[in-house]
Amino acid sequence: MKELNLLIASPTVGLDECRDKVPGQLTTTVVIPYSEMERDDKHNIEYEKQPPQPHKQPPTALSLAAIMPQVLAAVSVSLGSMVVGFSSAYTSPAIASMNSNASSLHVTPQEESWIGSLMPLCALFGGIAGGPLIETIGRRTTILSTAIPFILSFLLIASATNVATILAGRSISGFCVGIASLALPVYLGETVQPEVRGTLGLLPTTFGNSGILICFIAGKYLDWSLLAMLGAAIPVPFLLCMFLIPETPRWFVEKGKQQRARKALQWLRGNNTDVSYEFSEIEKSNKDAEKCENESAFKELFSAKYSRPLIISIGLMFFQQLSGINAVIFYTVSIFKDAGSTIDENLSTIIVGIVNMGSTFVATMLIDRLGRKILLYVSSTLMTITLLILGTFFYVKNVMQIDTTEYGWVPLGSFVVFVIGFSIGFGPIPWLMLGEILPAKIRGTAAALATGFNWSCTFLVTKSFSDLKAILGQHGAFWMFGVICLFGLVFVILLVPETQGKSLEDIERNLTGSGKDKVPVRTVRRMSSIANLKPLPSSI
Repeated sequence: MKELNLLIASPTVGLDECRDKVPGQLTTTVVIPYSEMERDDKHNIEYEKQPPQPHKQPPTALSLAAIMPQVLAAVSVSLGSMVVGFSSAYTSPAIASMNSNASSLHVTPQEESWIGSLMPLCALFGGIAGGPLIETIGRRTTILSTAIPFILSFLLIASATNVATILAGRSISGFCVGIASLALPVYLGETVQPEVRGTLGLLPTTFGNSGILICFIAGKYLDWSLLAMLGAAIPVPFLLCMFLIPETPRWFVEKGKQQRARKALQWLRGNNTDVSYEFSEIEKSNKDAEKCENESAFKELFSAKYSRPLIISIGLMFFQQLSGINAVIFYTVSIFKDAGSTIDENLSTIIVGIVNMGSTFVATMLIDRLGRKILLYVSSTLMTITLLILGTFFYVKNVMQIDTTEYGWVPLGSFVVFVIGFSIGFGPIPWLMLGEILPAKIRGTAAALATGFNWSCTFLVTKSFSDLKAILGQHGAFWMFGVICLFGLVFVILLVPETQGKSLEDIERNLTGSGKDKVPVRTVRRMSSIANLKPLPSSI
C-alpha cells in the first residue's frame, strides 16, 4: 500500500502501472488538493480531479510569428488615425495660406472660426452615429467606410472656389473623424492580446501625431489647395490595408457566426497558435451578455451595473479635453506671439509637433511595462505644473507689467513639457481604455456616448478659449486648466482601474461583477520581452 501511494503521487506514473504493481481488486482514495471526486471503474480506483480554472489562461510564449498579424491589423487601422491627425491639423496652415496675398480665396475672422471649429462639431455627430454602425455592420467595415469620404472631402476642399465648399468638405471629414475615433479603439481592444494591447493600442495616437506633424511641415511649403490634395492621397494606403485584415472575432460571435469568428481569431493569433481557450472565453462572455438581451443596450447603459465603466470613460474624456490641449495646440502661434517669445512661431509649432509624436513613441514603449495608471499620474502632474507656470508667466507679463523678454524661452519650454505630459498619458490612454473597460453588452452605445462627449468638449474648449482669455485673462485661463488637471489626478487615483495584462472578459468581470467574480491581474509577457525571443522560421 505504501509503494502504491508513492507511485500514484508521482505525476509521471499512470494508473496501469499502479495496478500492475499491486495485483488484485484494490480500491483506494488518492487525495489531491482543490479537487472533486471522480471514479475510474476500469481500475476500481476512486480519486480526485483538478477542476477547470475558468479565469486562468494557460501560459503561452509570445513569438514574433504570433504577434505579426496583430501588428498588421494595428498598423492598418492606425493609418486611419493618421488621416484623422492630418484632418485635425489642416486648418492651422491652411487658413494662414488662404489669407496670403497670393491666394485666390480670402476668409473673414468669423469664417476662420467656423472652418476650424466645424470639424469637431461634425465629429460629435459622427461619434454618435458610429455606435450603431459598429454594432450593425461591424468594426472593420465601419472603419473602412470612412476612407472614401475622407478622400472626397479633401478633393472637395482642394477644388473649392468659395468658403461654402470648404465648409462642406470640413463637415464630411469631421463626421468621418468622429466615426473613426470611436471605432479604432474598439477594434484594437477586441483583436489585440492583453500582453501587447497597450503597445499596439497606442499606435493610432502615434500615427495621428505623425499626421499632425506631416501637415505642419507640408503646410510650410504648400498652399491650402495643394495641402488638401496631399490630404486626399493619405487615405489611399489606409483604404488598401483595411482589406487585408479581418473583422473582430467578438463581433462575429455576437452575430452567431462562430465559424468565421474562429477563423478570424486564428488569423490574428497565427496559424500555429491554439485559440480554443480564448475562443471559449469569448463565447462565454457573449452568452453572459445575451442573458440580458430583453433589455435594450441604451436602457442597460444607465443601469447601476454599468455605471462604473461608463463614469470612468466619460471622466477620462472630460479631463483629456478640459486639460486645454486643443486650445493650446490650435492657438500655439498666437500664444507665442502674445508671450513675446524670441523663437520663431512656426518653428515653435513644428518643435511642439515633433515632441508630441516623440512622446507618444515613449508612451508606446512604457505602457505595457509601467501600466496605465502610472502614466496617467505622471501625465496629470506634468500638465498641472506647466499650466500653472504658463499662467504665472502671463500674469507677470500682462498684469504686473514686468519685462519678460529675458525669459522668452519659458513659453516654449512649458509647452514642450505640457505636450510631453499629455502625449504619454491623458492623450492616448482614454482612447485605449475606451476599448478596454466598456462591457460587451453596451460597448457600441457607450463608446458612441463617450466619443460624442469628447468632441463636444473639444468644440466648446476650442470655441470658447478666446472668450475665456477675455474674461479670465490668459493667466486665468491657464490656471483654470491647471486646476482641472489636478482634479484629473484625483479622479485617476480614486476611480480608474489598472487594465494592464488583463483580458477584456476579466476587466468586465471586475468592473461589473460581484466580489466572487473578480479576478487578479494576470502575469503576462510584455511587448518589450519579445525582443529577447528567437523569431520562428515563419515570422516576417
